[in-house]
Amino acid sequence: MFFPRSRRWCSLGTLLVVSIPAIARSVGRAQAESDIKEADPTVLILGGGVAGVIAAQTLYEQGITDFIIVEARDELGGRLQTETIGVPGNEWVVERGPNWVQGTQTGDGPVNPIWELVQKHQVKTVYNDWYGSMTTYDESGAVNYTDVFDDSTNNYTTLTVVAGERVQKQLVDLTARSGYSLIDAKPITPAEKACEYYQFDWEYAQTPIESSLIASSWGNNFTYDPDVGGFGDDNMMSIDQRGFKHFIQAEAAEFLQPSQVMYNATVTNIAYSTDGVSVTLTNGIELVADYALCTFSLGVLQNDDVTFEPSLPDWKQEAIQSMVMATYTKIFLQFEEDFWFDTQMALYADTTRGRYPVWQNMNLTAFFPGSGIVFVTVTGEYSVRIEALSDDEVKAEVLQVLQAMYPDITIPEPTAFYFPRWHTDPLFRGSYSNWPPSFFSGHHTNFRATVDERLWFAGEATSIKYFGFLHGAYYEGLDVATALAQCIHAGGCIGLEHVPEIRNAFPYEV
Repeated sequence: MFFPRSRRWCSLGTLLVVSIPAIARSVGRAQAESDIKEADPTVLILGGGVAGVIAAQTLYEQGITDFIIVEARDELGGRLQTETIGVPGNEWVVERGPNWVQGTQTGDGPVNPIWELVQKHQVKTVYNDWYGSMTTYDESGAVNYTDVFDDSTNNYTTLTVVAGERVQKQLVDLTARSGYSLIDAKPITPAEKACEYYQFDWEYAQTPIESSLIASSWGNNFTYDPDVGGFGDDNMMSIDQRGFKHFIQAEAAEFLQPSQVMYNATVTNIAYSTDGVSVTLTNGIELVADYALCTFSLGVLQNDDVTFEPSLPDWKQEAIQSMVMATYTKIFLQFEEDFWFDTQMALYADTTRGRYPVWQNMNLTAFFPGSGIVFVTVTGEYSVRIEALSDDEVKAEVLQVLQAMYPDITIPEPTAFYFPRWHTDPLFRGSYSNWPPSFFSGHHTNFRATVDERLWFAGEATSIKYFGFLHGAYYEGLDVATALAQCIHAGGCIGLEHVPEIRNAFPYEV
């Protein structure tokens, strides 16, 4: 996903082009006398993450340069963010968010566009072996349950096969938990639960019971399985001290002018009509344009961090609220001396499922040798839980787990400790989207659809094939901006159509 993993249809939809009269600037919004009108471009691109930058590049390549990227932070990259941790003299740049190119290329097959950009801009990466370099633990210390781990890997593969059969037979979707049960994969022991977590939760940042059986399977296959058009099974981890964000910032520098980006500009309100859009920032500045392309995270839209005038139509709100914004949290520790596993990965099986399970060793020669850095990942509701605690409380829990993993030594105090709080960050409200079993294709169409001809949407969450992935954000920025450019060149259009009502395949009988 945006953040890990192994394995894991992006059509433009229907674009109706019609003639629209010359654009008026009235958008049906009462303006206070203190409002400051700052810009009057053709397109406002709201958000400077991967989707926003690629959308801007696409417009530029289509001959449309009258756009402005409105970015709330002081740099481009969205959830591509870094943190410098460590004691003076041993400081390292680590990734708060996305860390991997997931799926690169197999032979002369399709290439992941993120991999192309990473290679183009010479971002330093290393192969991250999630399956062949593993040490396993439970609450008693080091315990070898790699046989359970291998069974769990096979179970996940079987799960994707079952999901594919349901699609072919046009059967209704189920939860991934139901799918696991149908193949008699019912984890009971802490080791079995930890291994299932590694296969599933660590990718989708939610549990099998919260996730769609069908969508979680295609989310895996369309990225990792070359037999269905996926890129391949490799996962390349960024260790570049410029940050993984360098690839998108360097790409943006090739075409963006300083006047085409507004930094430290947080959107609070979007007024829209068939005549145009008006965007208000926290500082009171109003930006007026012909079109707005929203690339906000799903979490921001769900939490009403931005208000719309008028309110978004019911079909759009239902689509937004029917998907899920999941949270994936990496917790970094630095120690003076290395006392932990010498493999790339480690898995800890606690009696509480999801309690500090997945560990990664950054102190290895291929990664950050001599750094003394190790990190552990939690997801979903456990991420939400720890964000409600203080740093010291979380650190105490993590050290307690390390003590269980290494009962014969005294775990020292870390020299550095850090974790991001994605769930409570008002600019994101989570890490990436996940597809629940009640989210239907019609919902996806509506999430992506244009509102009143002028308000457009794009981002990883609007990608049907690649939701949650960086390459999903890339393709959506490309595809939606291509449709928007066609609309602008035609003098106006209806945009990407929506489905008026999402209905069951068969009515319920009560």
